[in-house]
Amino acid sequence: MALSKIDVANMLTGLVPNDNTIRRPNAKPLIINGDMAVAQRSTSVTGISNGNSGYQTCDRIRFDESGTMGAALTITQESLTSGNAFLNGFANAFKVDVTTADSSPDADDWSRLNMRIEAQDMKPFKKGTSNAEKYTLAFWVKATKTGTNTIELFDADNTRSIGGSYTISSSNTWEHKVVNFAADTTGAFADDNGEGLRISWSLSAGSNYTSGTLPSAWESSTVANTAPNQVNHFDSTSNNFHITGVQLEVGEYTSSTLPPFQHESFGNNLARCQRYYYRANGRCGFGAGTGFVQDGAVKGYIYHTMPVPPRTEMSFSLSDTSGGIITIDGNASDTVTSIGGTFADSFPFKDYEFNFVTNGSSITDKCGMGIRINASNYIEGSAEL
Repeated sequence: MALSKIDVANMLTGLVPNDNTIRRPNAKPLIINGDMAVAQRSTSVTGISNGNSGYQTCDRIRFDESGTMGAALTITQESLTSGNAFLNGFANAFKVDVTTADSSPDADDWSRLNMRIEAQDMKPFKKGTSNAEKYTLAFWVKATKTGTNTIELFDADNTRSIGGSYTISSSNTWEHKVVNFAADTTGAFADDNGEGLRISWSLSAGSNYTSGTLPSAWESSTVANTAPNQVNHFDSTSNNFHITGVQLEVGEYTSSTLPPFQHESFGNNLARCQRYYYRANGRCGFGAGTGFVQDGAVKGYIYHTMPVPPRTEMSFSLSDTSGGIITIDGNASDTVTSIGGTFADSFPFKDYEFNFVTNGSSITDKCGMGIRINASNYIEGSAEL
């Protein structure tokens, strides 16, 4: 079928079909897993407290804290069945549930959610040039605590930041927020796979982070300007905070001109997440390996092709290091004492050589033995920003 004039124009300019006022410079959304559909690690983690910064459930969104956070949390991938976010096409959300309250954070406490984007993917914003573009961040949010909330955009390459705020108006009600940020003609993002932009949603902050003024223009990062007037979502065990539908757009938009959220297929979304984190067990292609040597311990090798090239060479760990994690020639009693993984080829770096060192007490010097990871255990690799 021949393309119409409007179809041809959209292909050439990047315009969204049927809306010639909206530009999309990228074929895929800048935010990965903005709909919180992928959760490779877990769907629920309890007992998150001081010192537990990191990725917990939904891929590409972290919980971070600094100082000595007094609260304890449960973080889940929440399934949605009702509410405005659900009615707008979102089936999952990232939920923070307060299980131990902290009504008075210490001066150096700051708790937040953040998403991190590779520097090379931030090129459409033309940061550090005279043609620098504005930023629009949009998301669905629901919280028990109403009031003012702060967001920080942080340029990790140049240690620059800008602030934004939004208001939660109704308790425990899904609300859609659109926050605009100015362009920055100073400090270009690097052309590499390191961290470029970090987006942080504050949840609780002490006086060191709230005593300044929220910057409406990009500046050298100042701690005091991070979260002025931020409400404390941790001051009661009745409090929850939920977020989904996160999108970042090039340019300045309002709620009426914002491009629609770009839903990806689950498979495409998962593949983009696996660039940063990969988890597999005995059911996922880890089968027979060969090339054992006896040198005070038994080392087994498995060659495995990753589903996508990782961002950088991953660090690997095994789910457990007690007996029965691997089976060698039908013997499931050997204890893994260490695991390593290295690239087995050149770019695009998808093939890995995994090695397992075991106590090997029942294994004799032999090549060609079979090794497999038992189905209840897994390897995880991380190349997170």
